[in-house]
Amino acid sequence: MNIGEAAAACGVSAKMIRHYEAIGLVSAARSANGYRVYVERDVAVLRFIRHARDLGFPLEDVRRLLALWHDRARASAEVKKLALAHVAALEEKARSLDAMAASLRHLAEHCHGDARPDCPILDDLAR
Repeated sequence: MNIGEAAAACGVSAKMIRHYEAIGLVSAARSANGYRVYVERDVAVLRFIRHARDLGFPLEDVRRLLALWHDRARASAEVKKLALAHVAALEEKARSLDAMAASLRHLAEHCHGDARPDCPILDDLAR
C-alpha cells in the first residue's frame, strides 16, 4: 500500500509517517519508481506508535517501547518500569498545570473586569 493508504489504515497522517521515517522509528520499502510501499506489519508499527503517542509517551520512550515490543525475549518488568516512569511524569505535569490554573484563577478573581485600566493579571505578568 502507498503512504496515503497506510495513513488511513493506522490513523497517522502521511506527514507524520514521513517524520517517523526520518527519525528512524519506521522504515518503508521503496518501489522501483521510489515510492514508499507499506505492508500490514508497517501499519501495525504505525498503530503502535500512534497509541503510544496518544498516551503522551515522548518519542525516545516510543523508540524504547518499540524495541521492547519487537524483542520477544524482553522482560515485562522493563516495559512496566518505562510505563510507571511515564505515569510519574504525567502526574508531575498535572500538578504543575493545576498550580498554574490556581494561580491564574486567583489573579482573575482579583481583577475587577471592568472599564478601569488596573489589572492584577497584567501586573503579575509584568513582574
